[in-house]
Amino acid sequence: MSKRNIAIVVVLLLLVIDQASKFWIKTHMMLGDEFDVFGDWFRIHFVENNGMAFGFEFAGKYGKPFLTIFRIFASAAIIVYLNKLIKKGIPTGAVVSISLILAGAIGNIIDCAFYGVIFDHSFGQIATLFPDGGGYETFFYGKVVDMLYFPLVEGNFPAWFPKVGGNHFLFFSPVFNIADSAISVGIAILLLFYRKIFDEEKEVHKA
Repeated sequence: MSKRNIAIVVVLLLLVIDQASKFWIKTHMMLGDEFDVFGDWFRIHFVENNGMAFGFEFAGKYGKPFLTIFRIFASAAIIVYLNKLIKKGIPTGAVVSISLILAGAIGNIIDCAFYGVIFDHSFGQIATLFPDGGGYETFFYGKVVDMLYFPLVEGNFPAWFPKVGGNHFLFFSPVFNIADSAISVGIAILLLFYRKIFDEEKEVHKA
């Protein structure tokens, strides 16, 4: 299989898994619903966010469409750049890594662009796909569906701890989705194993 086809397969596979998981959550759970997967350290916990990965948000009335448009242009740039690197013969692992980042970006774009139109809201109810009364928002104002929750360590700070003694703490509280995971894994692999490729690209442009 050619590296270009590998990239296409990785992107399509991740998009199917990402969107299937989000559709299932939207059509089976209400906001705030959760259930344990492995003990109490890995849970499916349904939340939605207006902005960036891991629940961070981009504020302001026009922040949402601006962020979505930025993601679209960024995804287009990644496609062009990936095609260029494939022609230069980069390793298959680097192709897969960049494809993971691309798939993650597109996965969250789909949520932002379409979910507000095709679903009704999930507040106190299970959302309906293509509801008769229309969706909960307009085009480009949809919310990103998150569900992966890993509250690995939870407890209270010792009483003798300065300022926060006795306060509750939770290690790794963000709730995220498969698209976010794909982006993070793709970036991590590139930084750990293929950073040299981008260093060489920089040297070429400086020459």
